[in-house]
Amino acid sequence: MKVLLLNGSPRKEGCTYTALCEIADTLKKEGVESVIFQAGNPETENVKASAELMKECDALIVGSPVYWASPSGQIIEFMDKFSSLAGKYMVLKPAAAVASARRAGTTATLDVLMKYFSFHQMPVVSSNYWNMVHGNTPDEVRRDEEGLQIMRVLGKNMAWLLKCLEAGRNAGVAAPEAEEKIKTNFIR
Repeated sequence: MKVLLLNGSPRKEGCTYTALCEIADTLKKEGVESVIFQAGNPETENVKASAELMKECDALIVGSPVYWASPSGQIIEFMDKFSSLAGKYMVLKPAAAVASARRAGTTATLDVLMKYFSFHQMPVVSSNYWNMVHGNTPDEVRRDEEGLQIMRVLGKNMAWLLKCLEAGRNAGVAAPEAEEKIKTNFIR
């Protein structure tokens, strides 16, 4: 089992990365492999590389800092492209969103990111509170005890769901049958 964690911050080792590392450490303790991918760069080659990773991964976690009460522009552009390239590899795989903020805007950020998951029929994994950390620097995030606990619980819940899905597959539980997408045009 392997989880792809997308760091949607332009800062490679900033606050969002710190939160994702807490999740990755927890996944490792639960016997689940993970990879943190720097998605703060929406260049086409970078998106293609992450789409290839999604093909071999069993779950997805997308992290973003809060900029103007929304996800970073980089991760929105990245996810638009990623969803086009990797959409077929996302279907029915568990997913979660993580927001990192100095102060506020986290729930709006989570809302935007989770729309990508809903479109691709991805079961959304939660924690014991909204998936967010607070701090203006990685050191401040490391002092956000509640936020770090939320990340650990998220990691444990993700590992549990992945193990449940694997047990279901091993017991012969098939994925839902896909229907051809119907697109209704309201303009006549």
